[in-house]
Parts: sequence; C-alpha cells; structure tokens
Amino acid sequence: MPRGRSQGPRSHARTHTPAQPPARLRLRLRLQGGPSGCGADRQPPGGRRSRGGAGPVRGPSGAAGMEALLLGAGLLLGAYVLIYYNLVKAPPCGGIASLRGRTAVVTGANSGIGKMTALELARRGARVVLACRSRERGEAAAFDLRQESGNNEVIFMALDLASLASVRAFATAFLSSEPRLDILIHNAGISSCGRTHKPFNLLLRVNHIGPFLLTHLLLPRLKTCAPSRVVVVSSAAHRRGRLDFTRLDRPVVGWQQELRAYADSKLANVLFARELATQLEGTGVTCYAAHPGPVNSELFLRHVPGWLCPLLRPLAWLMLRAPRGGAQTPLYCALQEGIEPLSGRYFANCHVEEVPPAARDDRAAHQLWEASKRLAGLGPGKDAEADEDSQPEDPRTPSSPSSPHPEEPTVSEPCPTSQSSQDLPKVTRRIQVQTEPEPCIS
Repeated sequence: MPRGRSQGPRSHARTHTPAQPPARLRLRLRLQGGPSGCGADRQPPGGRRSRGGAGPVRGPSGAAGMEALLLGAGLLLGAYVLIYYNLVKAPPCGGIASLRGRTAVVTGANSGIGKMTALELARRGARVVLACRSRERGEAAAFDLRQESGNNEVIFMALDLASLASVRAFATAFLSSEPRLDILIHNAGISSCGRTHKPFNLLLRVNHIGPFLLTHLLLPRLKTCAPSRVVVVSSAAHRRGRLDFTRLDRPVVGWQQELRAYADSKLANVLFARELATQLEGTGVTCYAAHPGPVNSELFLRHVPGWLCPLLRPLAWLMLRAPRGGAQTPLYCALQEGIEPLSGRYFANCHVEEVPPAARDDRAAHQLWEASKRLAGLGPGKDAEADEDSQPEDPRTPSSPSSPHPEEPTVSEPCPTSQSSQDLPKVTRRIQVQTEPEPCIS
C-alpha cells in the first residue's frame, strides 16, 4: 500500500476529536460546574464527588493543616510561658541597697551562681572576697567583676574545700588581712566525684564538712561584726536525703551512690543551718539555707558525658534558670531586712518553704553537728583525715594544725556571753582566754 494513502484515515480520525475550549473558558466552566465534555466529571486528585454532582468536595486542605500546626505551636508556647514564669523565673531580690563598709565572702564565686551573687554584692558597694579553688579562674573572675561592677574591692583568695588544711589556711589568711566579715555565703559545691578517688566522702567533704569548718573558724569575726549572716546554698535534693551516721564519711563509688551522697550532703546543709541558728541564738549572727532553684550552671553539665552535652544544652537553656536568677534567693537571705526571726529556716524563691520531717529533726541536726566536729578535726575525739596532716601548708599563709585560728591584732574579740561559745573549736577558746581579761570568762 502506498505510504501516502495510509495517512488519510489517521488525519480523518483527528478531525472528529472534539475541540477543546480555550484555557480561560475551561477555567470558567470548571468554576461554574460546566458540561461533562469539558472535564467537569474528572475527579481532582485527593478529592471526591458530592452526591448531588455539583462538584468535588476536597479533604483537609494545606491551609487547614497549617492552622492546626500554628495552633499547636501556640499552645506549646503558652505552656512554656506559664511554666517559666511560675516555676523557673526567679523573683528579683531587694534588701539592703548599700553595703559600703561591709565585707562578704562568697565561696565558689568564679562562675555560675556564686559569680552572680558576688557581682550583686559588689554593685551594692561591699568588699567581696572570692574564695575559689582555681587561682587562674578566681583572679579572672575578680577582674571581670571589678570591671562590671565598678567596684575595685573585689579580691581573690585560694580555698579548696576538699582539703581541711586549705580551709584552715584560708581562715588564717583572711583573719590576718580583713578586719570585718558581715556576710558569709557557702555557695561552692559539687554534684559528682568525677575521676577523683579519695579515702573519704568527697561530696560530703566539699558540700558540708568544709563549709562547717570554715564557719567555725570565722565565727568570732562574724560575732564581732554582728549583725551578720551566714547563708548555706542547699538544694531541693535534700528531700531525697537520708543520713546514715554509721557510713557518713565512707568513699562514694558509682553514679548511684553519688546521687545518694549528693542528696545527703544537701540534707546536711539544711540541718547545719538549723543547728547553727540554735547555737548562735542571741549573738546577732543569723543563718539560712537557700535553694537557688533549677539553674543552668556548670554544676548541671560538669560531669555529663561530652556526647550528651549538645543535646542537653538547648533543653537547659529553655527549662532552667540563668545563674543570675539562681542567685536571687541566696541574695535575699543575705540582704533582706526583717528575716532575723527566721534564722535557721529553708528558703526557696525568696520565701520560707517547709521542709520534710528529716530536715527539721533537731535530734538529727545535733547528732550531725557532733559528727561534723569530729570529721573536721574540732573538739574531743577529733579524727581529721590522715591525708590532711601530711599535706604541706601554703607558704604564703603559714598556719599550724594545732593552732588554726591565729590571734587577731586588728580587731579585739569581745567576751562571749552565750552558750554558743561552747561549740567553738577548743583552740579558738584557748586564744580568746589568752587575749581577754580573766574576769570575762564565764
């Protein structure tokens, strides 16, 4: 068959194909539900025809999905705002506006809550001593605080609360160079032993025994400068604490024991503040336990595995307080006027908070006091750790283990008139007897 004839039927078939209307007319017909020949019977993707045949009825559209997404995001944001302002955000601290002429010691003040606490004290004009373990970081923090506060009376002094010899050396250096002490804030603490292996309970030593000894060594100066205050930074973890006095200073091994030991040390902080208030009643020195709240500080991520830090940092930033917010309750306890009758109580969010029965047990508080004196090397039956006796003293702050509290030539110590003098170290009372008139001895 010739090639030319084969084309005829094909071209003739094309002539019978219905002509398509222009694109604009097709669009108008679709909108008006036009004739079936124009494609109105075609079911659009993702849709279905209605029973009346009036046109397609589409399922959930993209706009509806976006609205649901925005609604969910709004609900999440609203929930976060409620949680943040009711549970996370700390109320601002008021209290004494000017601290000129007063001296404050803040332990662990090279970063986090301690640094923010020291900054606020410096801004109010106090002379602030940063008691830190690392000289490099402590001096850098002192420089930063001087620049930021405009107060040149911010200094660094070395203190390692894990070493009783370092605590005594710090007390010796401080008492020989500083004539006043108005505020003592025990902020330093650890939440884990890390890779350090000690023959004693390192968490209890740093979080409680070290501050306990430091308070006793500085107590005569606090009494001289009364009214004065002692603030012990504790934690809500004290509610999980259960002190076992038969195993109080045993080494901690494993993360489960570390969690228990941390809670126990925070319970010890609350009981220490309670018993100290009893011992110091009538002296003009008041003390408080302060919970800073959930804070995004170095303590939170210090011992977290490195691979986990990138995951936890965003959550910590969203759900935890900044260090400045965590400093508000300790500052409230140090500066708020009129809370002297609440000495020995536990504060959170700048107000008194009730504690569980284990944290208000006066018998346990006194038992802890006596055990702490023994572990700190104070009073009869002292058994300070052997590693402390073998450590050399700092040559810049010489002190003798038998005489940790030197005479104070710049400030004369008044005669104690309360029962609290019985709980001072024996060596401190010996020095007082030598430097005070005989008739003052009660």
